[in-house]
Formats: sequence, C-alpha cells, structure tokens
Amino acid sequence: MKSVVFAFVLAAAALAANAQGDKWVIGQSVPLTGSNAAFGKDIRDGAKAYFAHVNSRGGVQGKQIELVSLDDKNDRKQAAANTKTLLEEKNPLALFGYASATLSLDAIPQAEKADVAFFAPFSGANPVRVNNPVLFTMRASYGEEMEKILNFWMSLGLKRVTVVHYEDEVGKQNFEVVQKYLQKINLVPQALPLKRNVPITKVEVDALLAQQPDLILHTILSGAAATFQKQLVEMGRIVPTSSLSFIGADQFITAAGASASGVSITQVVPNPSSQQVPVVRECAKAIADSGITTPMNSTQLEACIAAKTLVEGIRRAKAPVSARTVLAALSNLGTYDLGGYKVAFSSGAHHGSKFVDLAMVTRDGRLLSR
Repeated sequence: MKSVVFAFVLAAAALAANAQGDKWVIGQSVPLTGSNAAFGKDIRDGAKAYFAHVNSRGGVQGKQIELVSLDDKNDRKQAAANTKTLLEEKNPLALFGYASATLSLDAIPQAEKADVAFFAPFSGANPVRVNNPVLFTMRASYGEEMEKILNFWMSLGLKRVTVVHYEDEVGKQNFEVVQKYLQKINLVPQALPLKRNVPITKVEVDALLAQQPDLILHTILSGAAATFQKQLVEMGRIVPTSSLSFIGADQFITAAGASASGVSITQVVPNPSSQQVPVVRECAKAIADSGITTPMNSTQLEACIAAKTLVEGIRRAKAPVSARTVLAALSNLGTYDLGGYKVAFSSGAHHGSKFVDLAMVTRDGRLLSR
C-alpha cells in the first residue's frame, strides 16, 4: 500500500512539474485594439522578438517560451478578466508587460493570490511602486521622471505648470507627484483633468490655453497628447511641452507628425539608436530577425530588455521550474548587467531601475537626448 501511495505522490509531482507541457507560458493582457493599440502591440512585439531569439537557441531550462497575449482594449475590467483567464487556463510562469498602472490595478492582487510574478508593467505610477512580493518593475518611477523634467524647465525660470492628467485614481496621483515637487519651490501646478478614452475637442484645448501655462506636462496617452499638440501648433500657440515616457515616444511622434517637433519626453531605457550599447544591438537584431522592418523604437526596446531579464529569472529558477521558483529567482537576481544597462532586484527591493533620460523630438522626428 505504501508503495502505491508513494507512486501516486511521484506521479502528482511529475504532473505539476509538467503542467506547462513542452513550453513555458508567459501571460500578458495588453491593448491590441482601441485607443492605445500601437503602444500595446509594440510591447508585445518587443518581448515576442526576444523570446523567439531565445527559442532559436534552444529555449531556456529545456523548453521553448510562448507569450500568450490577450487583448484588453485598454479597458481595466477587460484586463482583470484576461488575467483571470490566463491564471486559470494557461498556468503561466509569470504575467508580463501590462501597458499601464490602470490595467494592472486589478491584475496584481490576482497574481499575488496565485503566487505568480507580475513582471515589468509599463508604468512608473504609484500603484505599481508599492511593496508587493510578486510585483517587479523595470523602470524609474514617474516621480523620478517628473523630477528630471521639472529640474530642467524650472532652471529656465518657468513657473506656471499645467498637468494634463486622467480623471481617475492613477491620473490624480500623477498630478499629486508634481504638486509635491513644486511645493518645495513654492509653486502650485494647475490641473487639466480628462476622461480616459474620450476624444479631445476644441473645448479641452481652449481650457488648456485659458490656464496660460509656461509649461504643459502630459501624463496621458499618445493619441490625446498628439491631438493637443497638433491643435496648438495649428493655432500658432507654441508652449513648452513635456511628457512622461508613458506617452510612448514613437507612437506620439507618429500621431503628431511635424507638430511633435520640440516636445521633450522622458526615456527609461537607452536611446534605441545607440548601437554602441550592447543590449540595444542585441534587441535591434532580435526585432529585425522577427520580421519587423521598421527601426526598433523605445517601447520595443523596453519590452525586449524586460523579456531578457525575465528569461534570466527563468534560467536561474530551481528545478522543477514553476511560477514559485521563478518568483524566488527574480527576488534573488541581484545586480544584472544586460549589456550596458543594469537592473537590480533583491528580496526587499523589486524596483529594478532608476534610469531616466530627457530627449527632445527633432524636426525630422527623431529623439535627441538632451
């Protein structure tokens, strides 16, 4: 009888270890249609390209990696539903690359309950900066980004700052970050709150101009920011404008066209054209090999860097590899040099990078680091 029980236990353990089958599944909810689809597709494509690069070399820990991306249409409720589907039906090693803090809010508690890493959300907002055993970020906080922007513009004597933000939990917190910074130098920002996923009209543009800003600080999506910028340029109203990296620089430049010239945007990864940086070269090749014919952009690069870091976590996970052993490996990753770009994780520190650069859009649509 004991031998039967022992055999059953071994079989159950083997079944659990092989629940992922012949592939390691990475789950992702991301906007592939709707108002932020270009950004979502770049996140997916950058990660998918690196996973394909790893797979072409035999995979990791004996298996290929499969990225399962579900479309959330930039809708918080759909992202929550997609997360539930991924966790219950796909048994992922990790959840990866959600496109915003808003889309992550209801997903993180599900990941925590399942003991699955929630890795590299594309946001530096406060809700994804909390201490959580399953949450890992790969980018600087929005506070660090805003400090970079405001240090530059305040040094030039600008005083009237209007923050364009969404009228929701995350958007209000972004405004408060600017508010706290400016309080230190006895300045008070103005706010222009917007409803998420609602088109920008002349009403919003006029409301912005009525505040007579010296500086416009966007914490909104690329499409909305581009609409503001195009209308302001058409009206001949040139106002210094900056944006957080959340905008998606390349998506904004594409949407705004020639009107994007002069806008400054924070970057949380090296310039994607910096071929002297090894990880930039590696990711550019992986993306080109995946069939993408346009030059790599900063969103794709960030996704590729995050994917490479996650693969390293899988590589270091103890056998039998599972979501829990990957979680443990990431928590003990230490300082990891990806090739000219470093991240660091420990059991008490899950925010891997503080890198921030401020770049300006040139007349020919390139990003030039300041």
